[in-house]
Amino acid sequence: MAPGANAELVRRDLAVLWHPCTQMKDHERLPLIPVRRARGVWLEDLEGRRYLDAISSWWVNLFGHAHPRISEAVARQARELEHVLLAGFTHEPAVRLAERLTALAPEGLSRCFYADNGSSAVEVALKMSFHYWRNRGEQRDRFVNLSNSYHGETLGALAVGDVALYKETYEPLLMRPVTVPSPDCFGLPRAEWDAHARRMFAHMEAALERHAGKVCAVIVEPLVQCAGHMRMYPPSYLRLLREACDRFGVHLIADEIAVGFGRTGTLFACEQAGIAPDFLCLSKGLTGGYLPLAAVLTTEEVYQAFYDDYETLRAFLHSHSYTGNPLGCAAALATLELFETEPVLERNRGLAARMAEAAAPLAEHPHVGEVRQTGMILAIELVRDKARREPYPWQERRGLRVYEHGLREGVLLRPLGNVVYWMPPYVITEEEIALLGRVTAAGIERATAG
Repeated sequence: MAPGANAELVRRDLAVLWHPCTQMKDHERLPLIPVRRARGVWLEDLEGRRYLDAISSWWVNLFGHAHPRISEAVARQARELEHVLLAGFTHEPAVRLAERLTALAPEGLSRCFYADNGSSAVEVALKMSFHYWRNRGEQRDRFVNLSNSYHGETLGALAVGDVALYKETYEPLLMRPVTVPSPDCFGLPRAEWDAHARRMFAHMEAALERHAGKVCAVIVEPLVQCAGHMRMYPPSYLRLLREACDRFGVHLIADEIAVGFGRTGTLFACEQAGIAPDFLCLSKGLTGGYLPLAAVLTTEEVYQAFYDDYETLRAFLHSHSYTGNPLGCAAALATLELFETEPVLERNRGLAARMAEAAAPLAEHPHVGEVRQTGMILAIELVRDKARREPYPWQERRGLRVYEHGLREGVLLRPLGNVVYWMPPYVITEEEIALLGRVTAAGIERATAG
């Protein structure tokens, strides 16, 4: 397209659009990036400039942009049925996807409830757990979460998160969970992670005992607290948690919205602990990055607590107009088919190893407090003082400097505060990982100099 096409679209955008998670005044100096098309890991603007999508467009894209098999599946479905309400009606894509998900999920998760997005999936799980106990004749109204956790931005999901940036403004509107310290292992050698997890679990044990009979569920993001600056912890914590939830008679909600579908090295992160939650929340990569869709998988026991004559008013009260949308289901089925027909997880292990190699030199940088990784998620935490792991003041926006450098060099990095992270599509090549390493290293050098 003609020179100036980017600027013209940006001018029109700023006249009418309000962008998410954005201080719009930043765009007085930080230009928006128009995107005309995308292929594989590359985004392309209106003037032909390309950007490597190192964050999978907010963690949703698994197999690259405009993947032919997913695109064709959505197009084929659109020619037959674009949408129908899922109350009193059904359709093949919704049924087939529920069959596939319950077959793939940890044992015992036999029922599938659809929602529109990750936050909505968490809302469903919270309400379903609370309503389950109510139908059982028990008045429970507390949830237990981890410090530094994030589960979405609708009011219920926001309430059970603990990232101040997202939560503090709306605090008066939120229910109050029981928050226990996170088992995140920042600064610890891998050999010490399990021992640390056991020590930190004492706080969870104490909270469950203190609030016995009042807790509906514990909610966690397994293995990686993604929006919580990509902090990580070992599977052993999940095993301890599953046992304690059983012992104290509370539900376990696994929020795998960001960590599911191969991100951590297994299809679901819970697999690495050998546990099954009572609720499994899925979204983001579920459709390969094509369309908004979420699913909450739960047990037959939970389902049966709502199954009764209409007059008992025990039915679950939750709906979305686009519940089980056929186009989203078609995209999800095509995404799962790629897992089934290609050695995705095996290939990801090789890519994860290349990512580790590309980031390894940064561990010695005087302002890198830690390089950590779980599967296809790698995080580099910037610090002012390496010995004390003292963070930079958030007001300095060091991560933003890395972001700006990345855009100049054709790489989309969107750090979480002072944490630079890689979460690329699974089709990234070794050469593209090497480019990602070089641009990230140069960006960190520029951001921490002086």
